[in-house]
Amino acid sequence: MAATVKKAIFVTGNDEAGVKKKALALSSELAPEADAFGIETIDGAVDTVDVAAEKIGETISSVLTLPFLGGEKLVWFKNVTFLGDTVTGRSETVAEAMEKLCDIIEADLGEGVTLLLSVIGADKRRAHYKRLLKCCHVETADLPDLGFGNNEEKIIDWIDAKARESGLRFGRGATDVLAARVGLDPMQLSTEFSKLQSAFPRGEEISADDIRLLIPQTREGGIFDLSGAIQQNDLPLALDTLAQLFYQREQAVGILLAAIVPTVRNLLLVKDLMVRHRLQPSTYAGQFLTSLNRLPAHEISHLPRKKDGSGINAYPLALASMAAKNFSLLGLQRAYQACAHAAEDLFKTGQEDEVTLSRLLIEILAGGAEAAR
Repeated sequence: MAATVKKAIFVTGNDEAGVKKKALALSSELAPEADAFGIETIDGAVDTVDVAAEKIGETISSVLTLPFLGGEKLVWFKNVTFLGDTVTGRSETVAEAMEKLCDIIEADLGEGVTLLLSVIGADKRRAHYKRLLKCCHVETADLPDLGFGNNEEKIIDWIDAKARESGLRFGRGATDVLAARVGLDPMQLSTEFSKLQSAFPRGEEISADDIRLLIPQTREGGIFDLSGAIQQNDLPLALDTLAQLFYQREQAVGILLAAIVPTVRNLLLVKDLMVRHRLQPSTYAGQFLTSLNRLPAHEISHLPRKKDGSGINAYPLALASMAAKNFSLLGLQRAYQACAHAAEDLFKTGQEDEVTLSRLLIEILAGGAEAAR
């Protein structure tokens, strides 16, 4: 069995970019040198039962065919996408074909033949998956398990770690902006990292504005940018971002309820607690949560909770604590009232939506500017 393990390599996981990257590196390492016939590639990115069974059959034929002129050969069954929990992945036809492939691997591949199998998102409950784990050398590439709702702080930490691995150096707020645009999408993240590596010399600091300029803005990214502009008391950026959201045909009510109201609410909640209890700001959610938990229960019972209801959602509150210095408590109280008036205007008046929200931002941030002086 030891010889079999060395001659069959199984690369798998739910991180598509990670699986492809590891498999590509292994194919370069394992391919016979100076032999144009030394590597056979079978594309496994298919989604029908008949084609999937055909591709497995091609792989079986390839590993059973000895290398040309007695040399060495690598068979790479690449980017297999049909072995997940799908109709194709559950097919008995596909399962039987995979069992035949496992039989051949366990019986030992032919002399000079190496099999590289890269599978994205395999169903770990299937019998052939468990057999491959035993008869192959296994390399895995999985996304981090961030729990329910993919907590924002954990996503940012994950992206920051990936950036360091790629030799990128992000300035203050840059990781947050990138996280809002990419989220937990390793393929897009890999693409954006390549773009940034081309644009910036290794070690040069990449700012939040650089990210905004180079990385396409999604709806989530626009909402995040608008929230960040309000927190920074940056009226020009807030108005520019608002215009971009309207250009993307976002609805005014959605912008108000997804970006403006939650941001003002968090600032108001945190500012009130900081004034009355002399809480110190913190960029770390855990540290700020510790400060909150020291307060009486009735003082924190109204704070926003995590999506699963397990506790206080401390990350946005920690961000708000860092920005609270830009606003007075009275100014935030007025800003929250202004949000309510804006909601009424959106439903009851014939005034243009963009005008209503632009005036609201001016009112909120003018109050912040007055408090900051």
